[in-house]
Amino acid sequence: MEALGRQILVEYYDCDQSKINDVSFVETALIQAAKASQATLISHNFHKFSPYGVSGVVVIAESHIAIHTWPEYNYAAVDIFTCGETIDPWVIQECLKENFVSQNVSSMEMKRGMFKVPEGQKLLFKPSSEYQSN
Repeated sequence: MEALGRQILVEYYDCDQSKINDVSFVETALIQAAKASQATLISHNFHKFSPYGVSGVVVIAESHIAIHTWPEYNYAAVDIFTCGETIDPWVIQECLKENFVSQNVSSMEMKRGMFKVPEGQKLLFKPSSEYQSN
């Protein structure tokens, strides 16, 4: 069995409240983490809630990084989903831990898109040009 992707669900506890409530800081932190992992940036969109909290997503060619923060609890929830084997999602997780000054992190990795592939063949992360949908 081979997987199309890896998804890491991360919970950052005891973060710096001012950092995870600053939409510009959170946006920059996610973009920097994506770049540190050598991911290919496609787009990004972030929103600041009132009175506090930030949600956002960075779309990468390899999938996405999404975040929701609860500054009132010094907590951030992050979803790091990558496909292929060109980037390491754990690099993203570690960069965000440092940027948010998180004192406690809980992470869980899941394999996504599990397929049985004939021996000697590899699972294609992007269909070949001959691919046609039915």
